[in-house]
Order: sequence, then C-alpha cells, then structure tokens
Amino acid sequence: MQQLYIDKPDELDHLCQRLCGSPWLALDTEFLREKSYYPRLCLLQVANDDLIACIDPLRLPDLEGLLTLLYDSSIVKVLHAARQDLEIFYYLRGAVPQPLFDTQIAAALLGYGDQIGYGALVREMLGVELPKSHSRTDWSLRPLEPEQLRYAADDVRYLRELYREQRRMLRELGRMEWLADDFAQLGDPATYENRAEEAWSRIRGHQQLRGVQLAVLRALAAWREERARQQDRPRKWLLRDDVLLELARRQPRDHQALARVRGLEEGARRRWGSELLALIREARALPEKQWPRSQERIRLTVEQEGMVDALMALVRLAARESRISPASLATRRDLERLVAGEGSGPVMRGWRRQLCGARLEAFLAGRSGLLVESGRLVERPA
Repeated sequence: MQQLYIDKPDELDHLCQRLCGSPWLALDTEFLREKSYYPRLCLLQVANDDLIACIDPLRLPDLEGLLTLLYDSSIVKVLHAARQDLEIFYYLRGAVPQPLFDTQIAAALLGYGDQIGYGALVREMLGVELPKSHSRTDWSLRPLEPEQLRYAADDVRYLRELYREQRRMLRELGRMEWLADDFAQLGDPATYENRAEEAWSRIRGHQQLRGVQLAVLRALAAWREERARQQDRPRKWLLRDDVLLELARRQPRDHQALARVRGLEEGARRRWGSELLALIREARALPEKQWPRSQERIRLTVEQEGMVDALMALVRLAARESRISPASLATRRDLERLVAGEGSGPVMRGWRRQLCGARLEAFLAGRSGLLVESGRLVERPA
C-alpha cells in the first residue's frame, strides 16, 4: 500500500489523476481553531483501495484540483463523525461534498453504540489498537515528523476497512437505505450555518434568562458572532459566554453600571462599552412580541410522565430486538415532546420510524400495550 505526502502542485495534480474514477474515497482532516473563528485546515488525508495520501494545504498554493474531485457527485466520501470536517469544506465552498457515508452514524445502526469514537470503533470492529500519541498535536507546525504522518494516515487507512465491513453488514441486514435521511441532513448546508441571530440559543445557561433578558442576550450574542467572524477570532476572546449572560441579566444602562459587571475586563469595557450599552438599550426597547423564547423544559402531568416511561420501555424493546442503542432511536426529551404534542422528532422519520416510531404511534393510539410475561416485558396488540 503506497503512502504519499503531497506538498507540491505537480504531485497534487498527479494524485488527483490517480484518484479520479474511484467509487469512494476515505477522507479526514487535521485542523486548528483555538486561535481563530474559522477552522484552519492543516492537513487533509485521503485514501482509496490503492493508496493513502496526506496532503499539505499549508505548502500548496491552492487545493482546487482536489476540491473539484471531492465535490464529484459520483464519488462517495467516507468520513467518521463528519460534521467538523465538513464544516471546513462548507467554509471553503459554501457547500459540502456529497454523497456521504459517516461510519459513526452507521455504527449506531449496527449496534456499536451512539456516537462511538473512531479509535474505539476500529478496536471493536477491526481488532486494531490505534496509538493516541499525536491526538493533541499542533498540526500547523512544519516540518511534520514521519510519526505524525503515520498517525494521520491511520485515520483513513482503517476508515476504508470500516466502510467495507459496515457496507457488507448493512446490506446483509437490509439497512443500507435506512441511512439516507441521516446522510442527507449531514450534507445539508443549513447544518453548518451559524446564523448570528440564533447565536444566543447556543449559549449554555440561556435557559436561566426570561423575557427581555433573552432579547438583550440575542442582541449581544449576534454582535459577538459578527465581530468574531470579521476579525477571525474565537468568540470567547471577545467576550466569554458568562459575561454575555451577566450583561443580559443585569442590563447596565451606563458606563458606571457596566464597570460593575462581573468578568467584563477593563480593556473590553473601554473598547466596546459604548457599543454594548447601545445594543442593550435597543433590545430593551423592543416590544414583547419580538422577544425570543427559550425552549423551556416541557411540563407534563403525572399521567403524561407515565406515558413517557412506557414509551421509553418500548424504545428499549425495539433497540434490543434490532441490536442497537436506545439513544440511536429516541431520547427521553423526544418522547416528552411527542406526548405533549409539540412535535414528533427523528423517531417518526426514516428508519427510526420503521424500527420504533410506528410502534410508539400504535401505543399512543391504544392499539398496543405492554405486559409482563415470565418476568419479561413484552408488547402485545390491545
């Protein structure tokens, strides 16, 4: 098996010629974003049946030839836990390569647990223990050592084998087509859009705020998101989440009050104080109907809580029968929303509906029930 390191344009052109026509490509990236808003691509690994290549974007003038190949819709792109890798491509081209196959998503459908890591999956499916010595490597430093390149190459070396084995297992089980909805969502550009006006909802702890406080938080979080993008700096380098929450909670009206906000550093206060105060004033002036609403925990009656418990039991039964993890089918919050009539969630779509959703629907409609027979919980028609 040939392993290549590509850092010259002519080498990249030759590699693309060799990869062209492959039915699938295993793909992975190494990147940094600790000091930036956008992820900085430092290495790109790709493999097919014949070769493995580590491509160095920091040494190449551009990756256009390779990107054209990766966006070829006749080639399946195989990744593991693909979302962060695909986000890089979204920022490069405003879209992600398709079609896709994510071995982490497929693993859940094959009984290997929900959100299993690459190393654990390689160990469980292939019996190979991968080294962890370079998991915290600074991939922007050059030159790359041979050990680093071997470590990076392993990320696609075994990805190929996982893909072959998972594809075989899925076809034997008749589940290959079940993954279409999950992979379609993974390829949807909307998945990677960090809309500034929705940034407030991604801040941990926002559920503690109410009313106009959320309007203030939305304005401050949107401002931080746009500023971080413009300056290509991490959000927390501008203002930390806890500072945004405190500003939204206290809503200072002048510089004196702003100075008393815990965690707001003097430099940030001098630099952005007037902007922050103006944003707070504008948000406070909004009519109540324009305030955002936090997704509060669903309040259920005692009877509804019992129904959720019963549905959870059905989910576990379906998961046991199909040899997959219950979390792959539905979470308790999904079931709470279902019982409260606030949406059906993923369990009522695609393969999850086939395995479990239709059974939940039948139970809620009174067409089936749960019984204990010989010490085991079983489902029976009503």
